[in-house]
Amino acid sequence: MSRRTLSGLLGTSTLDAMTDRLSKAEIRKDAVQDTVTAAAGTVGSVATILTGAVTDVVKAVGGLATELFEIRDAARKAASEHPEADEA
Repeated sequence: MSRRTLSGLLGTSTLDAMTDRLSKAEIRKDAVQDTVTAAAGTVGSVATILTGAVTDVVKAVGGLATELFEIRDAARKAASEHPEADEA
C-alpha cells in the first residue's frame, strides 16, 4: 500500500508556499501519531506474549493436577486391593 504524501497531492510549489504554516504542526502530528502507533503495537505484542504465557502455565498446572489425582486414585486402589500392606 503506497502512502500519499502531501507534496504528491499538492505539488512541490504549493507545498513550498505552505511549509511555514504546516511544517511544525505536521511534524508534531506525525511524531505523536508514530509514537502512539509504536506504543499500541508494543502493548499488543506484550499482551500476546503474556496471554500465551498464562495459557501455558495454566495448562501445565492443570496437567500436574490431573497426574496427582491419578496417583491418588492408584494409591487408593492399591491400598484396597492389598490391605495387608497397611499392617506392615
